[in-house]
Amino acid sequence: MSSTAIVQKGKRGLRVKLGGSILALVLLENGRQIRSRMSQLSINGGLLSLEHPLDEGIRVTVLFHLGCTSIRCRAQMLFPMWATNGCLQPFRFLELPEASHSSLNRELENLVRAGASQEEEEAE
Repeated sequence: MSSTAIVQKGKRGLRVKLGGSILALVLLENGRQIRSRMSQLSINGGLLSLEHPLDEGIRVTVLFHLGCTSIRCRAQMLFPMWATNGCLQPFRFLELPEASHSSLNRELENLVRAGASQEEEEAE
């Protein structure tokens, strides 16, 4: 899996571009399930690639697996952006438990380190 890290200071924190390599499941309150791919991920939320946009502001449950960590968390959908195939829709975590927060942060840091190592090898 290739990933590119973008390190931001301030509120945003660490963000990792995943390029759709992580599958995610979005559970709507009406019971409907939507499969998607994670385009970007941070400790605060992420960016999903969806075929059809979801309404801004709705609350969902997002499930995905990253490394050794499985995340199931309530999230709020933000304003979607149209893309070539479907849309990219950002979301923010609402109730990420401390244990999941720590595990997710560790996995994101591992991806950044792996990306930095890969960039160093390519430069040589």
